[in-house]
Amino acid sequence: MLEGLPGRASVYEVGPRDGLQNEAARLSIDQRLELLAALCDAGLTRLEAGSFVSPKWIPQLADTDELVRRLPARPGVVYSALVPNDQGLERAVASGLREVAVFLSASESHSKKNINKSIAEALATFEALVPKAVGKGLRVRGYVSVVWGCPYEGRVPVERVVEIAEALVRMGVYEVSLGDTIGVGTPRQTEAIVRAVGAKLPPSKVAVHLHDTRGTALANALVALGNGVGTIDASVGGLGGCPYAPGASGNLATEDLVYLLDGMGVESQLSLPKLVAAAELAQRLVGRKLPSKVLQAELGARERASREGA
Repeated sequence: MLEGLPGRASVYEVGPRDGLQNEAARLSIDQRLELLAALCDAGLTRLEAGSFVSPKWIPQLADTDELVRRLPARPGVVYSALVPNDQGLERAVASGLREVAVFLSASESHSKKNINKSIAEALATFEALVPKAVGKGLRVRGYVSVVWGCPYEGRVPVERVVEIAEALVRMGVYEVSLGDTIGVGTPRQTEAIVRAVGAKLPPSKVAVHLHDTRGTALANALVALGNGVGTIDASVGGLGGCPYAPGASGNLATEDLVYLLDGMGVESQLSLPKLVAAAELAQRLVGRKLPSKVLQAELGARERASREGA
């Protein structure tokens, strides 16, 4: 497995959206812009900035329209935001965004809880929405939730995941991110899933979005990379979760992933010290200790050095 690791990997940052949407703290636009700037400074070029879901459902990401309009233009940096429907797409276009994302579930129960639609209804919505977005010159990314397991139904058939991923690509989605929303995945299961999807889609169109609820996210990321997946979603500090997935903890921490990639000789073009600084900023902004192992190790080392130097 380890012999098959690629020379490079792409990291897709989801903290400013997927991470912040579940935090009790509601960050101001200026605070969110500060966090996004710190992440860009670390070398990240693909970032989820917000969501055009109704603020009634996700108040933490209210005013995404204004946030997007104030995003600094940086060479090579692409910002994205979730759009659930035509109204969200129009808001994204009006704000000047050039990439959007759509999302659906791989289980009927989670789909009903999350968006109050069946899988078939969600696909029908996006069959109209995705081509419309592409026609307006936007790139569209797709998320498939609860791929490794559903909090209501348990194991999800991999055949259904493959069908959904293929359907999204046929619509015009440029990349499908497969989500272990509740963090139940193990390496052998990950290998089976990414191989099944990879048998139908080019590796360039597949990403994984891993939660670390049971401590297996890094192991699953390695397996995914070793089986041709080139993009790993991650969240600064390990921020994140899912409001419709009870027990789901944070995403795979960006700095934990990059520490591993650096140690394995996989190039990410990201600065680990600057990622740690961004994670430290995120922890300060949300006002709680974040689960990132690398962040806490760095902060602990500083504290010990300070005590010894006193």
